[in-house]
Amino acid sequence: MSDTKVIDLNAHALSWVGKIHYDFGFLVQKAFEENGIDLSKEQWSVLKRLYVDDGQPQNDLAFITHRDKTSMTRLVNTMESKNLVVRKSDENDRRVNRIFLTNHGKEVIAKVRPIMYDLIPMVQESLDDQEIEVLITALKKVKAKIAEIAEE
Repeated sequence: MSDTKVIDLNAHALSWVGKIHYDFGFLVQKAFEENGIDLSKEQWSVLKRLYVDDGQPQNDLAFITHRDKTSMTRLVNTMESKNLVVRKSDENDRRVNRIFLTNHGKEVIAKVRPIMYDLIPMVQESLDDQEIEVLITALKKVKAKIAEIAEE
């Protein structure tokens, strides 16, 4: 018999964070489909980053969205085929691809934002303002600890 402890995943906060992340992703995908929007949650993640700062280098988008270069390339290729984004070489460094929203991409963002603005409060409506504040504070502490451990 080994000395390995049995871990009750339901008693660990990070397990719940993962479950919530997965379930919310499913809910987002369902909302997109119900509204006739052909978009994955991964594509939405890139679109919302470009909405804030259009023309970002592809490598920066990969880093921000926690994707490797290969999967980011596939994602951008798919988004280009859907006319959501366009890839252009950087004027100063041809090795760098910058990703820009197309007009169609901007239209899709305009359709998706109200859906997300409705969905997020709906998901949180069982919590009062104080509970949301405590939850966010706790999650920020966990994120900071993860960053601290990663730097060691």
